[in-house]
Amino acid sequence: MSAPATVRVDAAVLENESEGGPNRRLRLDVGAAWPDSAPGQFVMLSPGALPAAVRWDPLLPRPMAVFRREGAALDVLYKVTGRGTALLAAAQPGERVRTVGPLGCGFPEPAPGARIALVGGGTGIASVFDLAVRARARGPVTALLGARRAEELMAVAAFRALGVDLRLATDDGSAGQRGLVTELLAQVLSEGVDAVYACGPTPMMQRAAALAAAAARPCFLSLENRMACGFGVCLGCAVPRSAPGYALVCRDGPVFEAASLRVDGLP
Repeated sequence: MSAPATVRVDAAVLENESEGGPNRRLRLDVGAAWPDSAPGQFVMLSPGALPAAVRWDPLLPRPMAVFRREGAALDVLYKVTGRGTALLAAAQPGERVRTVGPLGCGFPEPAPGARIALVGGGTGIASVFDLAVRARARGPVTALLGARRAEELMAVAAFRALGVDLRLATDDGSAGQRGLVTELLAQVLSEGVDAVYACGPTPMMQRAAALAAAAARPCFLSLENRMACGFGVCLGCAVPRSAPGYALVCRDGPVFEAASLRVDGLP
């Protein structure tokens, strides 16, 4: 689907709370003029609150999925993994974070009445929540969430509150089924699913695409590549198409139909 207008704002931090383990939820006031985003779109956030003096380390913004939009408030979920996200975790209410978005192309709308499976692994869970919110009015939604252990699962309470069919998997068995979230997908596909929508680590998405292809079901992947600009200028997020050539995750994605990509060549 085509992307709406993109804006740049110095958004005020409303909340920046722990979601358990390394996960956090950042709520920003982006203003009433912020465009509505499609499920699967993302924003580029400055690595931490804007300082009084210019800071060049770290230099580049971080791409983050839009988790939820409520009026002028925009939520992102993120995991503290390095210096940039640690600085972001230190941002206090009232401080400002430079925010650019919404960016990229989101998930296509499911057909009315279609039963869909959403597969979220790790931080990829944040990318499929808004799709669950909107798709549940069109047909049955099964949400499959996976992580290494229970404390790394994101947004479980939010998905439960939606009333969708929610199934969990953790590598160590500390929540839901022990094993990989794609094992849950194999089960759901055997029950009958019309389409698969996935976001997470590359091996997870490769397996999800293979399972969907074997079941002759369309599969849409939201890629989580690193990027420097978010606009298709730096060319740092190229991925191989199934046809000759490359696509840019920030401009042509982040959502792609799996059949349009050389999935085994994803970074």
